[in-house]
Amino acid sequence: IVSAVLQLKGEAATAGWLKAMKENFTAYKGNSTVMKAVNAGEVEGGVIYHYYYYGDQAKTGENSKNIGLHYFKNQDPGAFVSVSGGGVLASSKHPKEAQAFLKWVTGKGGQDVLKTGNSFEYAVGKDADSNPALVPLAELQAPKVDATTLNSKKVTDLMTAAGLL
Repeated sequence: IVSAVLQLKGEAATAGWLKAMKENFTAYKGNSTVMKAVNAGEVEGGVIYHYYYYGDQAKTGENSKNIGLHYFKNQDPGAFVSVSGGGVLASSKHPKEAQAFLKWVTGKGGQDVLKTGNSFEYAVGKDADSNPALVPLAELQAPKVDATTLNSKKVTDLMTAAGLL
């Protein structure tokens, strides 16, 4: 999210936002801990990955029964959708097997696991449907961020300067 703020709003706005975060937030270690704190009324809100909420709801709901999810939408940096990637190292001792796994995970079989499993991750394969409990990916109104240009070093520097790292 910080990378999206930097790309969309610039360095000065990102530094100011991080400074405000440092001055006004309570640190928790991990998404589940944040969710539990909000659920218990310790804090009014927190930022987590959606799948922690859906995972808890699919089990007992005890750590999420008093909360709901808010989606930033409107191309806000908070609506940034992070994407995981996969690849095979040139030094792999099992490149054929690794390629077969990547083909499977991005194909119908792997994408169906995302739809029917309990990870509550979005399916992104061609013609793949996500778990019906999720807000459709197209409705998230994510900002247009070029993931190939995200600047992790600058983000780390800004977060360090703000006292967050």
